[in-house]
Amino acid sequence: MTEHADAGARDQSQLTQKRMLAEHFDALAHAKERGRKIVYTFVPGNVTELLGALDLLPVLPEINALQSGMRGRSVGYIAEAEKAGHSKDVCTYVKCDVGMLRSGNIGPTGQRLPEPDLLLLSYTGCFTFMKWFEILKQEYDCPVVMLHVPYQTEGTITPEMRAYVVSQLERNVIPALEKVAGRKLDMDELARRLDLSARAEEDLVRVWESARHRPSPIDGYFGGVYYVGPIFSSFRGTEEAVRYYRELRAEVDERVRQKKGPMTPDGEVPEEKYRLVVEGPPNWTSFHDFWRMFSKEGATVVSSTYTRVGGLYDTGFRHDARRPLESLADYCLGCYTNLGLPARLDLLERYVKTYEADGFLVNSVKSCNSFSVGQLLMLRKLEERTGVPGGFIESDLVDPRYFGKANIENRVQSFLQMLETRRRLGPGAPLPERKEARRSLPVLDERGLP
Repeated sequence: MTEHADAGARDQSQLTQKRMLAEHFDALAHAKERGRKIVYTFVPGNVTELLGALDLLPVLPEINALQSGMRGRSVGYIAEAEKAGHSKDVCTYVKCDVGMLRSGNIGPTGQRLPEPDLLLLSYTGCFTFMKWFEILKQEYDCPVVMLHVPYQTEGTITPEMRAYVVSQLERNVIPALEKVAGRKLDMDELARRLDLSARAEEDLVRVWESARHRPSPIDGYFGGVYYVGPIFSSFRGTEEAVRYYRELRAEVDERVRQKKGPMTPDGEVPEEKYRLVVEGPPNWTSFHDFWRMFSKEGATVVSSTYTRVGGLYDTGFRHDARRPLESLADYCLGCYTNLGLPARLDLLERYVKTYEADGFLVNSVKSCNSFSVGQLLMLRKLEERTGVPGGFIESDLVDPRYFGKANIENRVQSFLQMLETRRRLGPGAPLPERKEARRSLPVLDERGLP
């Protein structure tokens, strides 16, 4: 979701992605004069193929917020939003977006973003999305359409859930998009785009699964946010995405062949000492400092939940051109933030075991309840299930006031030292006690629910 900041550490695929993003934001900057229509929507559960089939351009506020964080602009935007009355406890993505809007709505390439012709709210497990678009509705004179996605409390998609989402697509979402576009949806064009999505998704999964190798040729968290950028944002369902993921997969395959580790802002990791799984979003305001806390210690993240927030393709899902609307429904229903706690635990357990992780780390984000709720419980239960040690750190998405570099680095180093000690003691060494965290954790029933 980002553009790489270090010219010395770029692969060709990163240069390709930077060009793609620049071209997209240029198209947005000139959309109104060229007669293009704009839809604001979100990353999890977005129906990008549907927008593309109607020649509508998407804007994703989360992407704008994280890009602002990486460029050091979010602190000013957040202050602007708080001056306007938004609480310090509100999601910092929201405050960053509101502050950006009030400061001219300048996008990450320095060009002004166009106002939306429609706000498309796809609710996938994050209640904040609804409040966010209520706020934007106050700022923009445009219609809002909601795609309500049922929460997967039992970890499965039922026929009733699928039918409910499909009915909304047919009755509400597609008619609203057609009205904005000024034309009818071509189902053949939608099917074509879904087929392109499936091809790109296949290559992305192969990239993720390359982390089974030793050393892992990728970092599945810090590096992973670059890999998912095109498919999570504006390019799923396009030829550009297919080409990008084909290129990325070829690069990763070559790294496997040469037994190379991942690229970092400081070049290649010389030695893989620790393999980690990470739960929770990264911090964007100090992203490269955060990454270096791991890479300089030889710690590679072999898998992460954040890089699945826009699609759980490695559980087998692919967009299906033969059943277009049902496929879009299944995608929306299956995003990580739409899963209940037991399903999230199952997924983390699978990642720890599949990628033979030495440990897992929770980055609890202060203002993101969608991720942070239940994470201490997940920490305890995952240790019990896997026998692998867990660690816990706290930061925020794009508010630098909640990124304590020295404190976080100390915690990371202590965690890695604990992994090293346990490695010396050999298999079966006891896990660290967590008495303070355990006292406040609920008892689970047979389904893994509190």
